[in-house]
Amino acid sequence: MKKSALFAAICVPAFLAAAPLAAKTLVYCSEGSPENFYPGINTTGTSFDVNEHIYDNIVDFERGGTQVVPGLAEKWDISADGTVYTFHLRKNAKFHSNKNFKPTRNLNADDVLFMFERQWKEENPYFKVTSPNHSYFTDMGMPKLLKSVEKVDDYTVRVTLNQPEAPFLSNLAMQFAGVQSKEYADAMLKAGTPEKIDQEPIGSGPFYLVQYQKDAIVRFKAFPEYWGGKAKIDDLVFSITPDASVRWAKLQKGECHVMPYPNPADLEAMKKDPNVTVMEQPGLNVGYLAYQTTKKPFDDVRVRKAFNMAMNKKAIVDAVFLGSGIPAKNPIPPSMWSYNDSVKEDEYNPEAAKKLLAEAGYPNGLETDLWAMPVQRPYNPNARRIAELMQADLAKIGVKAEIKSFEWGEYRKRAQAGEHQMAQLGWTGDNGDPDNFLHTLLGCASAQSASGSNIAKWCYKPFDDLVTKAKVVTNQAERTKLYEEAQKIFKEQAPWFTVAHAVQLKPVRKEVVDFKLSPFGRHTFYGVDIKGK
Repeated sequence: MKKSALFAAICVPAFLAAAPLAAKTLVYCSEGSPENFYPGINTTGTSFDVNEHIYDNIVDFERGGTQVVPGLAEKWDISADGTVYTFHLRKNAKFHSNKNFKPTRNLNADDVLFMFERQWKEENPYFKVTSPNHSYFTDMGMPKLLKSVEKVDDYTVRVTLNQPEAPFLSNLAMQFAGVQSKEYADAMLKAGTPEKIDQEPIGSGPFYLVQYQKDAIVRFKAFPEYWGGKAKIDDLVFSITPDASVRWAKLQKGECHVMPYPNPADLEAMKKDPNVTVMEQPGLNVGYLAYQTTKKPFDDVRVRKAFNMAMNKKAIVDAVFLGSGIPAKNPIPPSMWSYNDSVKEDEYNPEAAKKLLAEAGYPNGLETDLWAMPVQRPYNPNARRIAELMQADLAKIGVKAEIKSFEWGEYRKRAQAGEHQMAQLGWTGDNGDPDNFLHTLLGCASAQSASGSNIAKWCYKPFDDLVTKAKVVTNQAERTKLYEEAQKIFKEQAPWFTVAHAVQLKPVRKEVVDFKLSPFGRHTFYGVDIKGK
């Protein structure tokens, strides 16, 4: 990333000391640095939390819910056959400005077309800028789904699909569809610095970026001309604090107001602190161990089943989640519609696992790798500890598993490329639709993509046919039947060892007003206020 004065280093205490007394400042102790400021290629909640304050989508989710509501489009029409969507854009949505660029017009249809075409059309000059890996766009099958995206007039966009797509509106409310300024993009392309639109971003969101120092701080200010009205807080600071114990210490001292991903061991103390409220709700997430099904020995379902029976899931969840998670048997959480509770869980049975392994041609066990994430995630509070427990269980059936890890960005990149044999990962839902788990994480399109989220590289036609069909059916009862059947097949074929669904826990200082838990695990501060300031 190029350095600039805009992104000069600054520390939180210095900033707070310099802030006017009347200004309302909210400090969020975030767990890490964003990947970048281009929503079309981001895949982590860490980046989503930053970018959703900068950018808007044409449709959005209600705060704290999964219902699709107007965003940059104040209304839309859908054709009777479900293939044509006409979006009527607001005329008062303005872009931020920065030292590189001052917009001359409000957000319009050209910007929405740019959002689509940058991810869709390889000939677009921005397709490869920052990265050509538009993971979400590709994993959800958008390149094949879209027939055309047309500008009807300055404030009307018509999207035509090749077939109906039940979750289409919900998908457009996801982060990858954040709208960037086409005018800014054109100016930076002309200047020979196209990468600046992703490094020094401007959007139409409720906050604009003031400073960023990797691994230290992201600082925003409220955008006074935001179409939805100026935010209640004036300054928003992300104080990047990777260690959960340090985040908790800062929250206790009032150095930050909200923190994510507490250590389960700290929860009792948090609940006793008179200055803190621990908000909680069932998490729309799943943590899992993916088997690389195109590599030996995991190309054999018997080996995958043997491994699933060898690991004591309940003991792992009890030891690591300490009551903040429940064992997972399906790839979607129990709170999600179409969850199939009749699916039978794999029993913990090391002796049966040994026999199955021998039947698969490994009577003396085998050697493999076991990748452990280097970071705490919403679906996994301690990946290293889980890996150690898995390693010990597998040793009992003669499997020697070597634990490996990499820096988080490198870990994801290598896992998406399929370099592992076994790798821990997980998912927090983006839109409340089962398609977002079952097709995005386990469909063939995602398995075949070099940067896809299906790190098991599992492409199984009977499963893929069901989840693909469920996309084009609009009746929820019919979709539910298809997804229930898909979950049965998933369990029989075992591309993952499903670990847990974590409860979403958020320690928040009591002076914070109107912060809402997102079902998607996001941290959004538009609409939030601070008492007594």
